[in-house]
Amino acid sequence: MTARLTSAILVNALVRRADQSGGSAMVLAKGDPSAGAILLLTMEKGRNLRFFERGIGSDGEAALIPSGPAALESDNAATDYWKRRRERDSDLWVIELDIAQAERFAAETMGFH
Repeated sequence: MTARLTSAILVNALVRRADQSGGSAMVLAKGDPSAGAILLLTMEKGRNLRFFERGIGSDGEAALIPSGPAALESDNAATDYWKRRRERDSDLWVIELDIAQAERFAAETMGFH
């Protein structure tokens, strides 16, 4: 059995690697350090906002899964969405990631292939 990294370790790695790579990552809400779900709000230069979360892919392996509204018309819509999610799940981590190819970057950092 492979040991699973805690949510806090994955978030810390994502924030540090984004900073080292010229992007930015900000923790919008802290969740359970051990096993809290991780919701990513990804963008590139503040545009093309999309949500992803850590989950199980169609192959049964850990993956980033598209989440949230298909189209976000404003920053307020994104904030409203993740705040509603936090109301239902206080263990949820919410991370804003602004870097080129954010989905690929997050998947690589979090160990998804």
